[in-house]
Formats: sequence, structure tokens, C-alpha cells
Amino acid sequence: MNAIDPQAQIQAIIDAHSGLPGAMLPILHGLQDALGHIPETAIPLIAKALNVSRAEVHGVVSFYHHFRTEPSGRRIVEVCRAESCQAMGAAKLEAHAKAILGTDWHGTSPDGAFTLEPVYCLGQCACSPAIRIGDEVHGRVSCERFDEIIADARSEA
Repeated sequence: MNAIDPQAQIQAIIDAHSGLPGAMLPILHGLQDALGHIPETAIPLIAKALNVSRAEVHGVVSFYHHFRTEPSGRRIVEVCRAESCQAMGAAKLEAHAKAILGTDWHGTSPDGAFTLEPVYCLGQCACSPAIRIGDEVHGRVSCERFDEIIADARSEA
């Protein structure tokens, strides 16, 4: 089975979106969806296709926290840092998550299973503190419940 050339894949995504109005965000989302991050090698290709500077592309990538320039873990764990969650113990949960996963914010666990990201509201204020793994939101997450959720996520991977 032939592996897809990453540069060809990057160029195909750029070509598919470059004609759209406001094409930069659709291109960046397309790259992140397909590759899990925005490779550094894509920056000059995007700049050329959109007739903007590399600095402009880099500025957009670095402005939006959603975009990553390094590959993520197989699962993204987001811990809510909004006021309601903070009032209900999110700081303790954050410290626990960092210790259990062995990484800081925006880092990936040593086994490559999880990337830990802060998020600033999951809309679960009545069920604080909250986390999201992939598309699944969990409310009223204690340190013990976090461990259970992570164990379940590991077994699903």
C-alpha cells in the first residue's frame, strides 16, 4: 500500500479551498482535520496560494488556539478553565490531569495517547467542573472520575 505524500496532500487541501472567499481559515481547518496539525512546510505554500506573506499565515495559525503546529495525541483532553468550573474545583482537576497525563497544557502524554488543552467554556456551568474528550463532554468531574474517564478512553483507543 502506497503512503500518501504529505506535501501532495497539503497542496491538494490548499487547491481545494484557495478559491473560496476568506480561504485561509478553511485551508487551515482542512489541514488540521486531515493531518492533525499545521505542518511548518505548509506555511509558505498557503502564503503563495493566497498571495499573502508567510508572517500573515503564521499570525493566523498562532492567534487561534485551535490550530496546532505539532502532531497531537490520539485523543484531545480539554479541561474547562471558565469561572464556573474554577469556582467548583477546576484548578485541582487541572493539576491532577497534568500529573496523570504527564504533560502540561498543549503537551502530549509520553505514550502519545492524549494531548491536554485548556478550553474556556464547555457550556456546562451547572455541571462544573467539565472536560471534553473528542466530542464527548463530561460534567461534575472529580479527580477520581477523571481517572475513570481516562481509563475508559485508553481502552477505546
